Amino acid sequence: MKARELRELSIPELKEKLSQLREELFNLRFQKSIHRLENPMKIRNIKRDIARVLTVLREKELKIREG
Repeated sequence: MKARELRELSIPELKEKLSQLREELFNLRFQKSIHRLENPMKIRNIKRDIARVLTVLREKELKIREG
């Protein structure tokens, strides 16, 4: 997911997306622990998506405080 796409979402939508990504990361880690994970790069990509969502959320929080 691109940061540009994330910036178009509202704060509640971003929080929902963050929740979904964290749940997906948990499931991928579980699959990895039982050796059922087909693509280990998915974990890395999900972590990066989580970081993007958190960054955009922080940007929006700062804009609200300033404005």
